[in-house]
Amino acid sequence: MVSYIDLSYRYIYFFINKKSIYLHLMESIPYDKRSGKIWFNGKTVDWLDANIHILNHGLHYASCVFEGERVYEGEIFKLEEHTERLFYSAKRMGISVPYTQEEINNACKKIVHIQKVMNGYVRPLIWRGSEMMAISAQKNKIHVAIATWEWGSYFDPKLKLNGIKLDISNWRKPAPNTIPWDTKAAGLYMINTLSKHEAEEKGFTDSLMLDHEGNIAEATGANIFFKDDTGELHTPIPDSFLDGITRREVIKIATKSEDFRVQCVCIHGRSNNTEDLMKVVLSSTTVIIVFLCCRPQTGHKILRRSPAREVFCCLFLPNTKSCPTKVRYDYTHLYFNVLY
Repeated sequence: MVSYIDLSYRYIYFFINKKSIYLHLMESIPYDKRSGKIWFNGKTVDWLDANIHILNHGLHYASCVFEGERVYEGEIFKLEEHTERLFYSAKRMGISVPYTQEEINNACKKIVHIQKVMNGYVRPLIWRGSEMMAISAQKNKIHVAIATWEWGSYFDPKLKLNGIKLDISNWRKPAPNTIPWDTKAAGLYMINTLSKHEAEEKGFTDSLMLDHEGNIAEATGANIFFKDDTGELHTPIPDSFLDGITRREVIKIATKSEDFRVQCVCIHGRSNNTEDLMKVVLSSTTVIIVFLCCRPQTGHKILRRSPAREVFCCLFLPNTKSCPTKVRYDYTHLYFNVLY
């Protein structure tokens, strides 16, 4: 049964602080020191026993694909779509998965239930093993594991309250004929990590990445939307970066709204056109963030109040002029981080 949650500022602020203390304590524990269970090659094993050898093709040559899935109130958001993309990524990487999609779906649900994760993250991953350690790995065993843990937000709650600054990365997304760009493969995230680290070292929270032609592509872990003053949403064409599942959902919801039009367009990262696209939405499995944008190359502070509330109401509650005090639970948890 769908319940309703009070979204008053006091309640939410208290909830965030209480929850963030717990999550902060969890994040202080290294992932290889935690307890619980992990689904590993068809079996449920102890967390500390889910190990691999250091001479592993997935580790050395990045022959590994994965997914990142959110859990809301014990349910995995868009599980089937994530598993379908996982198998697509594996096929593109020449990996034959030794399980069916239904088996992986059931395994994801099982491990979430065992771990009693209510609002967290699921990480299925597939990789080549240790039988061969050269470039060629035709005979390597394919391994599959699924881990899950509580994880409330990609960004610190304080940043969501006070706003974030976005850098422009010096790294470009590779041309689509140079790498399997439409997969969620481990090797594709190397420049994302470099960009994120560089942004943090310069005092930014995240970094906006351009494609090989200088067009806006995505953030290091999120797709991006621009909203102009006419109510039109602009989002880059996913022709050199991953087409996010949450990105598709935003487009789906916005398309159904009479107040929005959606265009997939090329937006050059240094053009004046971006100055006219006033509100920016970052979407990923983890978060959707809203902020004001003027000149993206200088980085901008995200303002918490009216932009976030306005875009949330327009996107998901199009007939609402101001943010209501109560919202359906499924909307609240899917886009909880938009507001707070």
